[in-house]
Amino acid sequence: MADAANTPTPESCTASHTDEEYDKKCIFCKILKGEMGTELLHSDETVSCFRDIHPGAPHHYLVVPSKHVGNCKSLNKEHVPLVEKMLETGKNILEKNNVTDLSDVRFGFHWPPFCSVTHLHLHVLAPVSQMGFMSRLIYRLNSYWFVTADQLLQRLNSMS
Repeated sequence: MADAANTPTPESCTASHTDEEYDKKCIFCKILKGEMGTELLHSDETVSCFRDIHPGAPHHYLVVPSKHVGNCKSLNKEHVPLVEKMLETGKNILEKNNVTDLSDVRFGFHWPPFCSVTHLHLHVLAPVSQMGFMSRLIYRLNSYWFVTADQLLQRLNSMS
C-alpha cells in the first residue's frame, strides 16, 4: 500500500498516452485540443467538461480526463481520485446550470464493450425524470452496459 507521499494525484493518473498516440484517433482528445469547435464548459489540468452531442436529457454533459485515459475496465484503485474529481466536476456543472435536485440526476459510465469512445467519460444527466424511452434504456441502472459513478468507485476501492 502506498504512503501519502506516493499516493497518485488525479493528474498523475491521466498521463497514459503521448500526444502522438491519441491525438489522431480520439475524438475527445481532439475536442480538448480545440480541434472540433466544441465549447468547453470546464477545463483544468485534470478534467474537462462539454455537452453531449446526442443529449439523453435536458442537461447531458460529459466529464473527461484532460489527458487520455482508457475506459472503465482499464482503471485501478489509483484512479479513484480522478473518478471522484470527475463526479465533483459534474455536480458543479449542474449547479452552474441551476440543477439542484441531485435525486433526479444520473452520473455514470458505459461499461465496455458498450462504449462508443474509449476515452474515459462520465455521463451527467438531469433531470432523469425527463429522459425519453431510449435514453432510459441506454443509461439504465443495474444493466450490463452502464454503471453509476458510485458503483465504479466501489469497484475501484475494493481492488487490492
